[in-house]
Amino acid sequence: MSIEPLLVLELAGLGVGTGFLAGLLGIGGGMVMVPFLTIILGERGVAPGLAVKMAIATSMATIIFTSISSVRAHHKRGAVRWDIARHLAPGIVIGSLVASMGVFALLKGAWLAIFFALFVAFSATQMFLDKKPAPTRQMPGTGGQLAAGGAIGFLSGLVGAGGGFVSVPFMAWCNVAIHNAVATSAALGFPIAVANVAGYIASGRGVTGLPEGAFGYIWLPALVVIALCSVFTAPLGAKAAHSLPVKRLKRVFASILYALGAYMLWRGLTGH
Repeated sequence: MSIEPLLVLELAGLGVGTGFLAGLLGIGGGMVMVPFLTIILGERGVAPGLAVKMAIATSMATIIFTSISSVRAHHKRGAVRWDIARHLAPGIVIGSLVASMGVFALLKGAWLAIFFALFVAFSATQMFLDKKPAPTRQMPGTGGQLAAGGAIGFLSGLVGAGGGFVSVPFMAWCNVAIHNAVATSAALGFPIAVANVAGYIASGRGVTGLPEGAFGYIWLPALVVIALCSVFTAPLGAKAAHSLPVKRLKRVFASILYALGAYMLWRGLTGH
């Protein structure tokens, strides 16, 4: 499987940037990765609808590696709420498999692009508003956390993000400190990614029009290069999260997300 030098540089740059964002904001980098991977795949002759699906699946696969690297850095600082992670994980696995093995394969790429755009816009708005939760609110019981995990896993499977865009606001809404929420979201990225990737591989077998290096819906060249680069920058982002003005950074990042969301909406509506 050959891979040209320019493609390596494009994917490496994407990996460096998304890895840092994964550690800094606990978002897994998928919201940035999917639009750019869609463009890169499209430039190589992959049909628009299939390019969106492969971008989402490949983005999710890279989260397996960035989550390990990011969570190690957060764990060293004692920031991960493992009690919450244990309760959310079972629902996350179930929701992820339902999305990646069923709904993802049935939906057209254009609809996934529109759905992705809407959730990016939702996430950006949440970052801008930075709402404060009621001081008495706490995490729900076991059943509530199972249901919440199912929703997080399902939505993540449809948009190729690590779940931070739902899990961080959810935990913050339940009065989990923001640094703990970001760190715990990084830990949840692993079960989200593993379950979804298994589904993407199974549902993508036998699909026609896949490019060279595809394994189901996963594009292996992109996975290898992005994962190698992002593993090094995710801990730097996690370290920066404890010293930089994250609230201000989130608002800047939200502005970028609106632009990326608008691009994916255009792709979904026009079929480009």
